[in-house]
Amino acid sequence: MSTEPALMSLTAVAKAIADKTVSSHEVTRSCLHRIAQWQPRLNAFMALEAEQALKAADEADAALAKGNARGVLHGVPLAHKDMYYEAGKVVTCGSKIRRDFVATTTSTALQRIKDAGTIRLGTLHMAEFAYGPTGHNAHYGPVHNPWNVDHITGGSSSGSGSAVAARLTFAALGSDTGGSVRMPAHFCGVTGLKTTVGRVSRAGAMPLSQSLDTVGPLAQSAEDCALLMGLMAGADPQDPTAVTLPVPDYIAATKGSLKGLRIGVPTAFYVDDLDAEVARVLDETVATLKREGAEIVKVELPDQRQLSSASQLVLAVEAAAFHKRWMIERLEDYGAQVRMRLENGLAVPAVTYLEAMRWRGPALSAHNAAVAGIDAVIAPVSPIPAPTIAESDVGGGPGAEALIQRLTRFTRPVNYLGVPSLSIPSGFTRSGLPVGMQLIGRSFDEATLLRIGAAFQRATDFHARVPKLA
Repeated sequence: MSTEPALMSLTAVAKAIADKTVSSHEVTRSCLHRIAQWQPRLNAFMALEAEQALKAADEADAALAKGNARGVLHGVPLAHKDMYYEAGKVVTCGSKIRRDFVATTTSTALQRIKDAGTIRLGTLHMAEFAYGPTGHNAHYGPVHNPWNVDHITGGSSSGSGSAVAARLTFAALGSDTGGSVRMPAHFCGVTGLKTTVGRVSRAGAMPLSQSLDTVGPLAQSAEDCALLMGLMAGADPQDPTAVTLPVPDYIAATKGSLKGLRIGVPTAFYVDDLDAEVARVLDETVATLKREGAEIVKVELPDQRQLSSASQLVLAVEAAAFHKRWMIERLEDYGAQVRMRLENGLAVPAVTYLEAMRWRGPALSAHNAAVAGIDAVIAPVSPIPAPTIAESDVGGGPGAEALIQRLTRFTRPVNYLGVPSLSIPSGFTRSGLPVGMQLIGRSFDEATLLRIGAAFQRATDFHARVPKLA
């Protein structure tokens, strides 16, 4: 092949293996070669299983030679965020507390992707217990951004964003509770889908916040995310919160044009106090969507500041409830920032939490009324491009809460409402850092977001650009 197999998209490499134009062994070796080059710079992997991956690739090639393809991703090597349980494997959750935890069950989302024929490359680094928006980790060090290793990846799916951007894995599972798929997608220049609460089973995924957690993919393109969504979405007896709604044909959705779609641009909040380059990329993205046939309209949303605050409050309480036993027994084993945030959660009165939970239904109704007749709202993922690792290394100090709120201001309202949002690579700063925009959709209408994202990606090449080794 004329190009490194690792540089192909998930969709393209799956087809190439199925067509036998490239072997699973060649693809896996190509990924391992890039990992060897990039991992010392990025710290994106938590664990690498090179020998086992090559052995599995050889077995996949032998099976294919006999006509025994296991599924649409037969022989494709992937790595995922180290919070998806796989029976018999260590799952650290980015923590000291679970450094040696061996899972006895396998996550439903992971199992469904495995059942499609994938090969395990290893596990990807993450923020401690998925509770951090930057990519810093007090126990295992920060993950570095492949576009500039002095800058953050965003969190908590830090290894997933970094590894997909550097083409070390074709895609990766992340999780999004307060922005943890969309921020790494924005800061690292990849596509990331925050799913509707209940669309993908959370069984066997490390919990952080029972009412906010969502499972979602990071990949090169909207088409790749659609492929993974078709495999993962749907009801699951292991997770009673996973809905029984039929699963749409997400791949078919990506073939549609923007004609006939209405995209809303918020009049406030998401356009306030933006970094100048993020503002420029927003304008350019809106112009591209309009040129490709979308109707652009102004939309006045309810007060998003209230939603953001409520989201943070719900997350703080639910995370503290999950971690209470460890906080009693092993408090010193938490990093300073995670400990500070968990302790804040313990201090919230029950009445305050219940008020925030009770308000979610009315808030979603008000949001739905504001966006009636609109297919998606476009907004920045974060008001700024990736800051440096040094300037955002605030630990649990006095500036921590302000930094967290600044980075996550535009992602949290989406989590509180439970609606889906797709982050798409939309441009670069003059210094070469990626900038992402999010498309916020209606509940369980990921298909329309993927349609818009794919159409935008046919008109641009931001998602196809690859960082260079320094």
